[in-house]
Amino acid sequence: MLEFPRWKYALVVFLILASLLYALPNLFPQDPAVQISANRGHQIDVALKQRVTAALQTQKIAFKRVEIVRDELLVRLPSTETQTKAYDAVHALLGDDYVVALNLASNVPAWLNALGGRPMLLGLDLQGGVHFLMEVDRQAALDKQMTAYTDDVRQLVRENKIRGVEVSRDAGGIAIRVANSDDSNALTNLLLRNLPQFDVKTTGTGLQASLKLAEIKAINDGAIEQNIGTLRNRINQLGVAEPLIQRQGASRIVVELPGVQDTAQAKDVLGATATLEYRGQADGNPADAVRSGTIPPDARLYYMRELGLDGKPRPVLLLKKVIVTGDQLVDARSGSDSQGGTPMVSVTLNSSGAQRMSDYTTENVGKQMGVVFIERKPETTMVDGKPVRTVKQTEEVINYATVRGVFGKNFQTTGLESLKEAGKLALLLRSGALAAPVDIVEERVVGPSLGQENIDAGKRAIVIGFIAVVILMVLYYHLFGVIAVISLFTNLVMLAAVLSLMHATLTMPGIAGIVLTLGMAIDGNVLICERIREELRNGNTPVASIKAGYERAWTVILDSNVAKLIASVALLAFGSGPVKGFAVVLLVGVLTSMFTSVTVSSAMSTLIYGHGRKIKSVSV
Repeated sequence: MLEFPRWKYALVVFLILASLLYALPNLFPQDPAVQISANRGHQIDVALKQRVTAALQTQKIAFKRVEIVRDELLVRLPSTETQTKAYDAVHALLGDDYVVALNLASNVPAWLNALGGRPMLLGLDLQGGVHFLMEVDRQAALDKQMTAYTDDVRQLVRENKIRGVEVSRDAGGIAIRVANSDDSNALTNLLLRNLPQFDVKTTGTGLQASLKLAEIKAINDGAIEQNIGTLRNRINQLGVAEPLIQRQGASRIVVELPGVQDTAQAKDVLGATATLEYRGQADGNPADAVRSGTIPPDARLYYMRELGLDGKPRPVLLLKKVIVTGDQLVDARSGSDSQGGTPMVSVTLNSSGAQRMSDYTTENVGKQMGVVFIERKPETTMVDGKPVRTVKQTEEVINYATVRGVFGKNFQTTGLESLKEAGKLALLLRSGALAAPVDIVEERVVGPSLGQENIDAGKRAIVIGFIAVVILMVLYYHLFGVIAVISLFTNLVMLAAVLSLMHATLTMPGIAGIVLTLGMAIDGNVLICERIREELRNGNTPVASIKAGYERAWTVILDSNVAKLIASVALLAFGSGPVKGFAVVLLVGVLTSMFTSVTVSSAMSTLIYGHGRKIKSVSV
């Protein structure tokens, strides 16, 4: 008797319904849109919505609707042509008070969104946008770290009161001249104990400390990872949905910004540099300095990033002399103060910064200290019809707190409003500046029209391939061909649902993976149908032939798919970019095809021929 357990029927029905539900968002195309977010001192409200709407209507730019979504204003547009026009109009209206960016707005219903249903993201080749390949100056990162280590060695010598020692950088690492040879052994042990990342050798004039290869690799990797974090933080200013920022090779970073067509704006944001300065409180009243325009000779006037009660930036007087800079910062982490539970940021400085901070706080307990965030951003302006690149520098105080005790290498910054603000401050401290310079070595723009052509070509490939398989299977295997086609369609729906739940980015290689999956998925059904035919030719009954067909074909199906899984895992582990996208689709497709080829088709064939029915023939 051909049987299929009820719990398996329930599982198949549940998975098919769930797959239909989570594949459904892909049927709702995204709208070209202009996204507007507020800079400091401004807000997204109904008045802004009315201003933007009036500007679009005045310039007769067609739009679908203008809506406030969370903390952003979204202008939905009918086409990419009107999107560009709307961007120019809105940017001219709002200026630098708001961040205006090109984007794509989802049309997925709210109820489906609430259930976690989201469409697959489209890659650069399907959606259009800009592609940058950036080279990280690894030598600069190494030089920067070696300078810090050199300061650490000098600090160790001072703390241990070893006299007659000269510390300097050289091509091999750190050269240490020792006046008294008796101190060499003691200094060697001191270095190995405090700086285990160095190999220390004795030379004719003293010691030579050189970094271990593992430490050099760690410095390079750390610089690249910090640069990736910094770039991701900066790209948030562009309002890009799901940017791709990933490492490529030993020293390169790939940045892909889908939907962005303004390369000048993207390059300006990516090319910006930032740093931090810790400055002490200066004598004098900031408000009086603003009114009179007279600033003490040893002071500079700054403004807080956060607005005061009057809605204006609060002035702050800080000393011209810098205590430490962001270059001397090793780490910054946000959290809560163990004593009062208030939001705080824990900061770690290198040895030279720690010494300077310790000297300052020893003499200035009870006074205030400010953290100045300095950003230099290149801008492109048109002068006499020609682009001119200039550098815009902004300086603002992101934190101004009271020094409550003496501290040096490790200290906490408190007085923050919330954990969210503490997290932002830690991010600025940790990722405000690039760890090493980067150069854009390749720049490529993919137009939205070309992306749409790729989408249309991909759809045609999937549809044509699916129809061809349907015709072949139905003509050749009759009713079991229909079962195979339904299983194949179920596989396509499940594949789309899983990729959507994974928030996978679909690219042309991914579409190629889907087409390949359709071709491979039908293999299992072909094996089953041929096995059933063979059993019938051997004289078995129809029910026994169907049962044997599924049981004996399963081993072959499993073996072939395990080989495909190994290949896809290898591509996923060692590939990058498009290869990795193809591997993800292939891996998921193999898993779903194994389920649909055997379990789903078995459920349908048992429903038709099983459960005690007396059948004389099989349509296969």
